[in-house]
Amino acid sequence: MPSLPLIPLLAVLVTAMALPAPSSATEGGIGYYVPGAMATLIDRAPVQQGWVFKPQYMHYEGDFGTASETPIAGVVALGLNVEIDAVVPGLTYTFENKVLGAHYTIGALTSWVDVTVTGTVESNLGNFNRRDSVSGLGDTTLIPVLMAWQEDCWQYNFALPVYVPTGGYEEGRLANEGLNYWAIDPVVGIGYSNLEAGFNASVFAGVMFNDENSDTDYRSGRTFHLDASVQQMIKAGSGFVTLGLNGFWAQQFSPDRNPGPGIFIDEFKMRSSGIGPVVGYMLPMGTDNIVLELSWLPQTDTRNTPDGDYVWLKFVYQWQ
Repeated sequence: MPSLPLIPLLAVLVTAMALPAPSSATEGGIGYYVPGAMATLIDRAPVQQGWVFKPQYMHYEGDFGTASETPIAGVVALGLNVEIDAVVPGLTYTFENKVLGAHYTIGALTSWVDVTVTGTVESNLGNFNRRDSVSGLGDTTLIPVLMAWQEDCWQYNFALPVYVPTGGYEEGRLANEGLNYWAIDPVVGIGYSNLEAGFNASVFAGVMFNDENSDTDYRSGRTFHLDASVQQMIKAGSGFVTLGLNGFWAQQFSPDRNPGPGIFIDEFKMRSSGIGPVVGYMLPMGTDNIVLELSWLPQTDTRNTPDGDYVWLKFVYQWQ
């Protein structure tokens, strides 16, 4: 088996946290937390000095129930269907000198998104069907703090990503490239790697704190999220095939604020969970390393958020 620094590679949150994806109740059932973005071996923090380039692709398609009322971009809609395609390139750098005994990394990512939303919009003049589609630059994630501690088979991670609303946004439009508010998501992670047996397990937990949408005066509630995976490495040629499962659980523990009078009977909070397979390939090349991973993550239980499937394709190239 390869030594631990060759196992991956990019970090907890340099994934698609910046792109709008259905995940938390928040406004329109859309939030910065994205299930599957930080769940597996490929998402651990770097422990080797140098650069990591991580382009990713995500596809999501899901829908609310036909009778579900959802606040979105200043309007209320029924039976929303959401489809998102996103390309998210990320870049990090890990410094040679440690900070507080940890490998210290900084990074950033941007995103290009294609979003289509259909639904029935409520108004004083009656309900009418809408279909909005947009394509363009999405929101940006800055990672000023990303730390990794190693102790034998264990790795401990901490990340503090900052989400910057750089994507396009228009009040009253069902589909938008961005979310139009700032957010932070402190995340801790624990990883275990038995290199002789090839067994790996990872757990990441965080709490999303959202600022207010200045256009709609809507503040999405705080959400706790937990992502985990188990994977087995199998020798294949010069590299290793990885096979396993990844899953998530997310629960909003504070309600959305100012959804508008008379819209909801109870507090608007979300919950969501899901589990699915993941397969990958790792190719160690000395100080350079390549990792490719494909995962499918269907949602199994949802409330106040779309119900659908996530598909992830992640690629990592590491060099000094």
